[in-house]
Order: sequence, then structure tokens, then C-alpha cells
Amino acid sequence: MEILSYNCPPNCQVVNLRWKLVKKASQSCESKPPSFREHRILCIRRDFRSGFSGYSISSWCFSKNLDREKGSNSSNAVQGFRNLNSQVLSGSYDGYVIGGEEDAGSFPKEREAIPKVLIPGLPDEYNGESGAPITSCFWEWKPKFNVHYEKAGCENVNSPPVLFLPGFGVGSFHYEKQLKDLGKDYRAWAIDFLGQGMSLPDEDPTPRSKEGDSTEEKNFLWGFGDKAQPWASELAYSVDLWQDQVCYFIKEVIREPVYVVGNSLGGFVAVYFAACNPHLVKGVTLLNATPFWGFSPNPIRSPKLARILPWSGTFPLPASVRKLIEFIWQKISDPESIAEVLKQVYADHATNVDTVFTRILETTQHPAAAASFASIMFAPQGNLSFREALSR
Repeated sequence: MEILSYNCPPNCQVVNLRWKLVKKASQSCESKPPSFREHRILCIRRDFRSGFSGYSISSWCFSKNLDREKGSNSSNAVQGFRNLNSQVLSGSYDGYVIGGEEDAGSFPKEREAIPKVLIPGLPDEYNGESGAPITSCFWEWKPKFNVHYEKAGCENVNSPPVLFLPGFGVGSFHYEKQLKDLGKDYRAWAIDFLGQGMSLPDEDPTPRSKEGDSTEEKNFLWGFGDKAQPWASELAYSVDLWQDQVCYFIKEVIREPVYVVGNSLGGFVAVYFAACNPHLVKGVTLLNATPFWGFSPNPIRSPKLARILPWSGTFPLPASVRKLIEFIWQKISDPESIAEVLKQVYADHATNVDTVFTRILETTQHPAAAASFASIMFAPQGNLSFREALSR
């Protein structure tokens, strides 16, 4: 495994990280590449003291007059995703606010004060206290399977390791506060599941032919072609894939048994993984874990029923579902829809969810996001149910 670690000063800007690594700095960034195996890990140190603005959900960052022609269906969104991703990672993204006073009315400027639960020992950023620095990395699990993760506190070599697994539709960024706090005394990691967050593919799993499709569609929507590339021929973003991903991540990156923490979908994967790999788990913490995942029957547990259904989330997407997926994706990836979901998820509307909103919105702009969503929705259930996993 080859480790490429970039511990850059605050004035070092890293751009196009997800696609191509380019360094811009008044001082050079040093790299230390100790060699272990064939896998590659790219790491970027993030300085959170500079703050993070991004899109502002509380300021109603999107407008009803948003130009749809330059939105989710634009070929320019590919480059936009690359730039947004890299700028957020480097902490250099300045963000912008779209919309006028009529949009601001959708979110009340002043909300009723809600008592906060103060936990002793947590860093108070409002008073200038900072937590542990977070490093953003990519680990190459298999060819074309690049897994994004974040880590903190790795210098605490004698402390227990903790691995955080995210819920559906989010990623490692959802655990920023946990990493910053626990990273002061422990070793903490958080990963993005394949097909989500920043663990989306770097190239189209089903390239389209040169004829028959408009240039705009070919440049933007990945996964809607008729023939899968060899690396994606059996790919389905299922719980079995994710539990394998977690297993190899622990073996090859952390390299020792861990305490696993899972939220929502991550809770399901945590229990499933622990049941299948007890020798790699010291303990499990569940945060609002979902007890069910997967809408298609498992071919091993229900072979007859599985044969009835024509598709189980693999690439390429059947032509019969592509229009439906495009329609659904256009609805759920709309910024207004994302904002509404966050309002329902976070009961305390005084909570600042700008970062979460920004990162979710970035993911929707990735050209592989729609097809990955379809694969996740149609992927089969796991070999174990949640109850069976718990019983182990």
C-alpha cells in the first residue's frame, strides 16, 4: 500500500483533488510516501479554523429563478463538481447566496431559542477553541474503486481506534464534530460508502456510444449507457458490497480491530459487518440504526422471488427504468427538496446545517450520482437480516 500524505500549511490550496491533484502554495507541501502494498492513499490536511461557508441553507441559497438549463442537467456540472469538491476540501470555498428577499421568507430569520445540552470537554469553536485537525484521504480498494475517508488523531498510537459509518445520502463529513473531538485523545476514522459521498466513480461505468445521444447528456449522466465496463459489470451498491468495503478498510488501512459507530444506514452496516467479522470488532455503537435495507429480494435467501425481478441494481441500468430514474432524481436532487428534508431531520431548526447541505448538494452534481442512486435503490437485501445480525 502506497501512502501519499500531504500536510500542507494553511495557505496551501489543493484544487481538483477528486479528479486530479494540483498544488498551489506560496510554500511547497512536503510528501512522505512510505510503501506497504499496491493500494494508494491520498491525504489532505484540512484546517477548520479558517471556517467553512459553502452554500447557506439558512440564507436560502437557491432561488426559484435558478437557471435549470445550467443546473442538474448541464454538462458544466461535471467541472462544477470537481471544483466544488476540491475547494471544500482545501477550506478555500467562499460560497455564494442566490435569491432575494422573497426567498429569505421561506426560512425565519429569528427562531425561538431552544435550550442546548452542553457536554463538558467539547471544544467551543465560538470561543476560539479548536479540535483535532482532520485529514481527508482516498484509498484505492480495487481498480476504479476509490474510497474517500477522513481521519483524526492518528498520532495517538496507543489509543483505541474508532470507525464511523454514515447514513444514506451523506458521508464522512457528517462526523466532523466527532472527529474533531475524539481525535484529541483517540484515533478516529469516518468513511464514505461506495456510490455515495465522495466515493463515487471517477469514470462512466457504462460509456455511451458516440451516436444516438446528445452531447449534453453524454457529458453529464453517467451509468445510462447500454454496456458496462469490465470493472462495473457485476457492480451493485448493496449492503454486502459496503460490509466488504468496511472489512478491507479495517484490514488494509486501520490494521487492527476497531470500535464501530453507525448512524441510520451505517448502523445497519455496522451490525451486519460485526456479525460477519467479529474478530475485527471491539464494540458497536448504534445511532438511530435502520433495521431494514434493500428493496429487492436476496438471491440466496429468496431465489425464486429474485428470479422474478428483472434487475437487481447492477450496471448497466435497464432502458425501462432510465426515464423513471431521471425523473425521480431531478425531484430529490433539487436544492429545495434537500433543504426540506434537512428541516425534517433536524428538529432543532437553530442547528447550523450549512455544511451538511453543501456537501449533499455537491454529491448530487456528480455525473454518476443518479445511476448510483438507482443501483442503491434496486440492490438486493443482505444475506442477513438486521434481527439475524443482532442475534449473532
